[in-house]
Amino acid sequence: MSKVFFQTETGAQVPAVTAEQMLEVDRLAMETYHLGILQMMENAGRNLAHHVLELITEKNAVVTVLAGPGGNGGGGICCARHLHNRGIKTHIVLSRSMDELGEAARHQIKILQAAGVQPIQTSNAEEMITSAGLVVDALIGYSLRGVPHGLTADLIQWCNQHAVQVISLDVPSGMDATTGEAPGVVVQPIRTLTLGLPKTGLRNLQSDIYLADIGIPPELYRHLGISFEPPFGDRDWVRLIAAA
Repeated sequence: MSKVFFQTETGAQVPAVTAEQMLEVDRLAMETYHLGILQMMENAGRNLAHHVLELITEKNAVVTVLAGPGGNGGGGICCARHLHNRGIKTHIVLSRSMDELGEAARHQIKILQAAGVQPIQTSNAEEMITSAGLVVDALIGYSLRGVPHGLTADLIQWCNQHAVQVISLDVPSGMDATTGEAPGVVVQPIRTLTLGLPKTGLRNLQSDIYLADIGIPPELYRHLGISFEPPFGDRDWVRLIAAA
């Protein structure tokens, strides 16, 4: 069982997991509990969009979504669709070419393309970050492997230099989800919406942390020896506080 805990504002205890544990959660969710990655991604993206709508205050605010090639990026692209559906002008910047996207992320971008929304040219990425009322960080998530480099590192750096406000999906990009350490540049969000269970590396994060329900049954966590009683009630997310 994880030895790192968070708690909700009402005092309910929430265990944290390492990146390795979360990888096993995702595997069991798909292989044993028959939850599709697109199903969980839809829950993540929709929840993220609601948080974005809560944070943007200007009527004509523009949102820029930075999306990586994996599941985290797919969640960000899904969020962009929900924002588009609500009339929010949303730009999407991909850290990789379309050919390098994972299957789920490519599926999400094709839905938007069918609706007439295309990723912007990466040459305009810095400008789109600077001009946005809010930037969504969906570049890496819990799957960080080494120091961010190339365009991903540039996008993180531009976020920190120019963004008015940033919300990260699951884990701020560049942060080790298990240790909380940053081997290179790391996004500095005002809010992080973490998925399934909080990651142990978030315990020292200074910004707000929320936990989103993405539909994973509590029995799955118990299968891994993690005792978890869902604290959501009639909500889709709860605010977390690091336990003392």
